[in-house]
Parts: sequence; structure tokens; C-alpha cells
Amino acid sequence: MQAANDVEIFALAASEDRTLISADTDFASILALRKEIKPSLILLRRGPKKPLAQLQLLLANLPAIEEFALRGSIIVIEEHRIRVRQLPIGG
Repeated sequence: MQAANDVEIFALAASEDRTLISADTDFASILALRKEIKPSLILLRRGPKKPLAQLQLLLANLPAIEEFALRGSIIVIEEHRIRVRQLPIGG
């Protein structure tokens, strides 16, 4: 999927009922404009930059966010807080 564009990534994730994980804030903007409830997005912000530290942060918070991801949400994980927006945004 490295060569896929954002639209293809969203479509595949939605069709396979997957949750996207990214540090790219553009993904949240694109997802909000889609006006759909899937796929969910976990956005890693203002936290560790090393992949292992990001994985540890994600795993430490997974129990708290799992239900939101299953329902369709944009979940922003920062080092000291979590924010959740239910999808669709503005719908």
C-alpha cells in the first residue's frame, strides 16, 4: 500500500473494516471530509517519534480506545491525553 493514494487507502481500510494508524494530520482532515463512519483513524500527535515508543504508547492506550475505533472515530493520542471524535464529523 506504500504506492497507494489516500483515497485507495481509505477505501481498502473501510471495505476490510480496519482502523488506520498514522501521524499524518492530513488523514484526519480527509477522513472528516468523507462524511462516512469508516474507517476509524488513530492519530499519533505530539508524542514520541521513534516507532517503538509510538507502539508502546498505542498499546498502553488500546483498552481505552478500542470501543471508539470499532464504532468509527478519529482518535488522537498525545503523550498525556486522548481526544475522540465520532464519525461522521458534522453529520
